[in-house]
Amino acid sequence: MKEFGVYILRSLKNNTYYIGSTEDISKRLVQHNAGAQSYTRKLIPFVLERFILCKSFEEARHSEYKLKKYKRKDIVNKVIADGVFPWNY
Repeated sequence: MKEFGVYILRSLKNNTYYIGSTEDISKRLVQHNAGAQSYTRKLIPFVLERFILCKSFEEARHSEYKLKKYKRKDIVNKVIADGVFPWNY
């Protein structure tokens, strides 16, 4: 069964976050750690910090876009800790 959602990965190399959306978080984490994405290849290895479920892939993509616009680590840390998007506070 597909589980659509937004994920937040943390690079163990430099402690930065990467935000994305997917329908298969296990597969996506393996892809990132295998270096399949050129954008994140230099930052591997990654650990999954948070996965937030969404109702559809469209909602997940929209939420990913909104979360990336915040560009503040303190907000991302709060999302990781609370497991909810900042617009739901």
